[in-house]
Amino acid sequence: MLSPAQEALLAIMMVIIMFGMGSSLTFKDFRIAMRHPQAVMIGFASQYLFMPLIAFTLAKVLGLNTVQTVGLVLMGCVPGGTTSNIFAYFSRSLLSLSIMMTVCSTLAAVLMVPVILDFYTGDVDAQFRVPPENVASLLFVLLIPTLIGMWLRRFNANAGAVSELLGGVLGLLVIVYLLVTWLPGGAPLLRETGWETYAAVIGLGLCGFVIGYWFARATGLNRVKARTVSLETGIQNGPLAVLIVVITFSGDLQIEMMAIPVLYSVFIVITSSFVTLYYRKRNVRDELLRDQAKVEPA
Repeated sequence: MLSPAQEALLAIMMVIIMFGMGSSLTFKDFRIAMRHPQAVMIGFASQYLFMPLIAFTLAKVLGLNTVQTVGLVLMGCVPGGTTSNIFAYFSRSLLSLSIMMTVCSTLAAVLMVPVILDFYTGDVDAQFRVPPENVASLLFVLLIPTLIGMWLRRFNANAGAVSELLGGVLGLLVIVYLLVTWLPGGAPLLRETGWETYAAVIGLGLCGFVIGYWFARATGLNRVKARTVSLETGIQNGPLAVLIVVITFSGDLQIEMMAIPVLYSVFIVITSSFVTLYYRKRNVRDELLRDQAKVEPA
């Protein structure tokens, strides 16, 4: 279980991450995105339609217990985070599209996450249930630094760019922080955790990558945009899920519930690295083919 000081530090780091994410956009970007809304809407549908369904299906197929099921569904419901933007950049996908999808899904999370979470876990015992009002209030509070970051970027582009970089880097550091702070109490639980739990947390990200890509392709997006949607779909905001668990549960139940988002956060970095290397290779090849097509034969 996290101490009050650790909980406060986690909350502060999440505020900085959300501030950095907001600093990556201006209000003009939303107007530009609305001229071509197809990619954003496809990413939005992948995020809030497929990921919760994938999480719930994996939990049932793998026979996870109630606590693990709630944790996995929560992980499938939360929006993407700044980590997806970093991997989109290194994969040479469309960073602007990745950021736009992250911000749009985060802004909509205030309404979408409580509704979807309640839909999939509303019938579990009250002691394991994540109250929708807790999620809505937390997400609403986290919208404030996001909007402040957008305001800063509008009036001072240089300060906004620095904040954007800080938020992205801190997103990865928070994963390390969560692992280090959770391990002292969670290590015995990890030794007792069956392969089904590891398969669930790894499978959630991998299924998100695959389904996000092919759904985007089936709906008419080109390969580069589809790879961007794929990364945005498979990479969820693990630190946000942890923060929701921290403010909702306590004691041994908190430690057990945190196992899913902590393990997911660790393994998604590993799987995303391999997927990013593959997408980068494919994107470079596509760019070379486009360049060759522009050169007239001698």
